[in-house]
Amino acid sequence: MSIFTLIQAGLLVGGGIFCLMLFKAWKRNHKQEADTRIIPIAIIGGFAHFCDTLGIGSFAIMTSGYKQFKLIDDQQLPGTLNSQSVLPTVFQSFIFMTAVAVDSVTLLSLVAAACIGATMGAGLVSRWDRQHIRIVMSVALLIVAGLMLAGQLKLFPLGGSSLGLSGWKLVIGIIGNFIFGALMTVGIGLYAPCMVMIYLLGMNPLAAFPVMMCSCAFLSFFSSASFIRHNRFNSRATVTVAVVGPIMVIIAAYLVKSLNMHVLSWLVCIVVFYTSITMYRSWLADRKVMPSNTVVKAQ
Repeated sequence: MSIFTLIQAGLLVGGGIFCLMLFKAWKRNHKQEADTRIIPIAIIGGFAHFCDTLGIGSFAIMTSGYKQFKLIDDQQLPGTLNSQSVLPTVFQSFIFMTAVAVDSVTLLSLVAAACIGATMGAGLVSRWDRQHIRIVMSVALLIVAGLMLAGQLKLFPLGGSSLGLSGWKLVIGIIGNFIFGALMTVGIGLYAPCMVMIYLLGMNPLAAFPVMMCSCAFLSFFSSASFIRHNRFNSRATVTVAVVGPIMVIIAAYLVKSLNMHVLSWLVCIVVFYTSITMYRSWLADRKVMPSNTVVKAQ
């Protein structure tokens, strides 16, 4: 069995188990969730996963939309977001794995590193001050986006065309994705940092898509299963986006695959700028809410 077949089998098994758990939860909850407004949820969730397939991410868009129109109870929001992203991310993974011939060892190594990071690193990283992480990541991404912009303007060479990593670059990739997987436990998305790392290590920008999407797909199996078991999510909203999300993923995926490398590099640059600004705004919003004399300490 090849590595690609192994990953695809894992996606199918994980997706199948998720669908079974979701169906049982929906049967249990659908009567008390009858007032859930599925049309606006479908519009917001579909658009979010269209953007997610472009590398922009979906959580920030869905969170803003759901809170703006009061569609999901705050207590159920984290579980709903995680569960809604499972099937769209599985579709993303399958599409880009077949469309981009990323080196199988590189793909498996980076996906495994992200999953191990989310599991082993959760205990450590979850104690870090989220505000410090946000501002550091925001500044770092802004600097990298500036470097990428300079590369696009031919001020100095940056990026590459490789579809795999080896030697010290592979080691850096594994360490990087381990950290990015761990950072997801404090709400820092994996997509933009992974895009940056892939780009700076000299790989084809399109190679970032199967890496980051497979990483998040496997991570979401575990995170969503926990929320479903504890019934801390809205099953009706999740089923809605589980249907609409993959359709929007297919549309967006073929848009991405049709872009030439120069245009795709510009897209990556814009995504990184956007993520930097979004992270800064999250930091600023929480800073205004927190009392000025509050000191956050690691437990």
